[in-house]
Amino acid sequence: MVRREIEDADREELSVSVVIPVFNEELTVGGIVARTRSTLEQVKLSYEVLVIDDGSVDRSAEISQASGASVLREPHQGKGCALRFGFRRASGDVIITLDADGSHQPEEIPLVLRGVVESKADFVVGSRFFSADANVQVPNVNRIGNRLFSSLVRLLTSVKITDSQSGFRAIRSSLLRKMRLKSRGYEVESEMLVKALKMGARVTEIPISFEQRTTGKSKLDPLRDGARILYSLIASYLF
Repeated sequence: MVRREIEDADREELSVSVVIPVFNEELTVGGIVARTRSTLEQVKLSYEVLVIDDGSVDRSAEISQASGASVLREPHQGKGCALRFGFRRASGDVIITLDADGSHQPEEIPLVLRGVVESKADFVVGSRFFSADANVQVPNVNRIGNRLFSSLVRLLTSVKITDSQSGFRAIRSSLLRKMRLKSRGYEVESEMLVKALKMGARVTEIPISFEQRTTGKSKLDPLRDGARILYSLIASYLF
């Protein structure tokens, strides 16, 4: 049912680019790419799937290509650099981002995409914490940090955001081109969100499901990356 939610709606005929940053995710990325392609085939919009390999030393790139993605390789520089590179190469009217570790469900792409396709939003965030009773299994330090950063976004922009750090999003490419993103790491999500709100973009959230990774290890350092996210939020608002 999720896949069919936008099929019968009044919608713009938009093309879609799915940009997936990858760093050593050979165990999960193949399934993510295959499920993404299957979902978009059923939505019946023109699409491309771009995997940005951020200097992986495993078989992430080869597996992604075998699964049907276009693979772009870069030296390891961080998630922000990988996404920015992907945005420059993406040809779609709408860009979707999601993680390669299996925590996001590609079958929910139509949910994230719908607001843009129906011309109700320019930027849609898939929120893990949209419902107050959402039972999401994430480390406490991540949950507390996300709550702090989302509260700061609301303080700076007067817009309530429940999941400022979510990597599952749909954004008009015309909006992205105006942002002049600079982030190199995980702070890129904060920079994108604050700059979009500053520009007066229509930003909305929708609830998504989330599964904490069960293979591999998170690359996020709560202290180092948390400090960068905090700086990016403030700098994006001030400058």
